[in-house]
Amino acid sequence: MQDPTLSLPRQLGSSQRALPENGLIVTHFYDVESGRMDLDTRGGGNAHEQFDIPITRDGGIQDLLAEVERPDRRFDYVICESIERAARHMYYGTTIEHRLERAGVRLLAADEPFQLTTEAGRKPKTATQLLTRRVKQSISEFYVVDMLEKSWDGFAIHTEAGYNVGKPCYGYRARHVPHPVPAKRAKGIKKTFLEPEPAQAPAVRTIFHWRISERLGYQAIADRLNRDVGSYPPPVPIDPTRAVGRWTYSNVRDLLANPKYTGHMVWNRKARKTGHNRTNPITEWIWSEDPVHEPLVALEDWLKSQDVSGHRFGSRSTDNTNQEHPQTKRSYLLRTYLFCGSCNRRMYGKTRRGRAYYVCAPKKGYGPDNHPVSFWVRERVIVDQLNVFLSTHVFGTYRRDLLADSARDLRASAQREREQRLVAIRSEIRDTERMIKNVVRSFALIDEPTEDLMRDINQQRAELRKRKATLEADLAEAEDEHEQAPNPDLLDVLPVGEIQIEELPEGVARRLFEALRLELHYDKSTNQLRCTVTLTAQLLPATRLAAHEAIVLPFERPDRSEQRKHHQVNEEYGMSHTATPVPILGAPPAGLEPAT
Repeated sequence: MQDPTLSLPRQLGSSQRALPENGLIVTHFYDVESGRMDLDTRGGGNAHEQFDIPITRDGGIQDLLAEVERPDRRFDYVICESIERAARHMYYGTTIEHRLERAGVRLLAADEPFQLTTEAGRKPKTATQLLTRRVKQSISEFYVVDMLEKSWDGFAIHTEAGYNVGKPCYGYRARHVPHPVPAKRAKGIKKTFLEPEPAQAPAVRTIFHWRISERLGYQAIADRLNRDVGSYPPPVPIDPTRAVGRWTYSNVRDLLANPKYTGHMVWNRKARKTGHNRTNPITEWIWSEDPVHEPLVALEDWLKSQDVSGHRFGSRSTDNTNQEHPQTKRSYLLRTYLFCGSCNRRMYGKTRRGRAYYVCAPKKGYGPDNHPVSFWVRERVIVDQLNVFLSTHVFGTYRRDLLADSARDLRASAQREREQRLVAIRSEIRDTERMIKNVVRSFALIDEPTEDLMRDINQQRAELRKRKATLEADLAEAEDEHEQAPNPDLLDVLPVGEIQIEELPEGVARRLFEALRLELHYDKSTNQLRCTVTLTAQLLPATRLAAHEAIVLPFERPDRSEQRKHHQVNEEYGMSHTATPVPILGAPPAGLEPAT
């Protein structure tokens, strides 16, 4: 926003006028960048090339620091208009000054008193110059930080009022309103709220639906959108020349991560000032207290989509090979779903002698102490146990009985946790009451308390009473919690039949896994496989559809000489599985009759 074609000649003129008669400027080092950058990252930009600056450039700050170390350097002193021009951080300003002085070169400033020649053999005095410089550097850094803090607070108030910052996100368009400041309003400057863009809003709702109901990955969603770009127009970046005319992995990822679709205005999600464009912790985001524009998704659905992101992090949902690595020769059926029971890391696929395995090999120091350096488990072993689990606990005739046993254990565990929490809260309340009595007793033992002591005691009593009130509210909330029992009716909506995962096309199998929200945890030390599925009323239609696509119904089952029987230990491979179906509360959607 500034004009270095005017600023730099002014700085050069100020420096020339401050020189003694025999002084001559022979080289020019300058950069067009922020003076608050770390010193080691400065001087690498090319913003100066965008301007027609009428001053020959011999380099930037790094070139200056490099030349000062050379014996054939072209200068004796370095001068700037004011010391803040060296750096906006006092630490980096003094660092530059120290590196120059270490090489025998003084750093001068045109607005400071300085003396270059000796008088009667005495060195030039620099004490006054040093005091002036340090005061100016301190004031300069205070001014910058103070302005940044006030600007940050202004952005926070701006966000809480519902105003948008920057280009509207995909699915919305800007609704301009007059600027509240008359002077800016007179110049035609406006502020903006968000309102749905009719051509894009349906695509946003569809993307969230696919993510939640089918748990698709970013690239899988992008591929599906690209099949009909007429109905789902791709996003256009701020610079239209960079548009690729299709949906990409990053488009879908950024859209699903954006909380503005909940109707709330949100700011400070990204830390762009660091140069890394990293995401700030969610505790640092600034949210409007209430929705300020029409939401495209409910807040609960946005949170569910983030839960999918945590589960799927770093794993594709498509059934093809990894396109980013052309040397990949195969895909692995259970990737995304199989985790190490010891370190909870996702296991990855490897092939040995034509057989598929899954491996856990954390880097040194990243796994538990008792974790092997690496271990392999054969895919066929896992698939056999998974077939048993799905065919008995999820799609089996006696699944209700098996669920009842599991639900009893879940209820008992939840009840124990609730009772332990109540005991802990009541204990804290008793301790707080005891502390309040001790404060009062201590006050009574003092004959002539001072005003400062009375103020401290009253403040301590107030803090303890506030703490007690908070604990009592937590206790009331815990006591009001009702035990939530699983709803076994969700299982009845699913068909009854047998599952043979290895006989399914990979795409069909993965759709079933996603619909069931399957998780597999293999514990090497006990050689056990823990299988978990989650059923919700909201996602039950998609789950039922995926099950009908994958299951072998009883009247379709081919004759077998020996039917597979429910068993806990697979004798051939010596692996046991622990079946843990976890249903979520909720009744089946209206109109869905149990499939039998």
